[in-house]
Amino acid sequence: MKFKKKTKKIYRLSLMLLLLAAGLNSLSYAAQPVIAEGVVPDELSKQTVLNKLYSVYGADQVVDKIQVTTVAAPEGWADSVSNLIIPELKKLSQGKLDVNGTAVLLTGKINHPNEIVATSRLFQSIVVAPYRFSAQISANQAEQKLVDDALKNRIIEFESGSAILATSGIQILDEMVIALNQLQGKNIKIIGHTDSSGDNNKNMRLSLQRAEAVKNYLISKNIAAARLSTLGLGAQKPVADNHSVDGRKKNRRIEFEVL
Repeated sequence: MKFKKKTKKIYRLSLMLLLLAAGLNSLSYAAQPVIAEGVVPDELSKQTVLNKLYSVYGADQVVDKIQVTTVAAPEGWADSVSNLIIPELKKLSQGKLDVNGTAVLLTGKINHPNEIVATSRLFQSIVVAPYRFSAQISANQAEQKLVDDALKNRIIEFESGSAILATSGIQILDEMVIALNQLQGKNIKIIGHTDSSGDNNKNMRLSLQRAEAVKNYLISKNIAAARLSTLGLGAQKPVADNHSVDGRKKNRRIEFEVL
């Protein structure tokens, strides 16, 4: 008589950070849901993962497709997976975090090539034995270059201390519209920056207001609102010395990031 050896079902969880398949249209990054799907061994594991997703992305941005069933999972699995759900995942577009047993695979595209190694090393440092980490991260250069070339290192100017676009700023945005129309289906994050003069909180608000003003102008030029998201960073990321007039002018800028 032959006996078939029973095999334990291995746990698998996939976290899709950007949907570009299954017939779904690409949405704006701010509204793009994160889909968590796969099977987990118990309800506690499921809630541990979901709670971490909620804390990073917001509960309204997470689609729960996780099933609880009889599967074998390594000890401490839920905590190990939760440790991987960090804000740096947001840097990836077309991204996926796939945990299959003890194998962890992170895939996706990142806008700045110099961040590929640092991002991979960060996640490698989080993964501990018996888990094994691998990454397939590439640079999303072609689309970003098209936008950067349209901006040409120019400053989109506003009226002093306000979020009202100056005439020169509008002219640059009219050129940006042409570039964005060549990136159909791609989402754009508009990032506002200020110099370090004045109150930090006011600078944060002003940088966001200026990013919103750019967004609204692009919408008025028939760029779909669903493709655009905004972020205000105030004076947190200067590109020049704030102690000089020229440096402060360079720091008061708008950046466009292809997602």
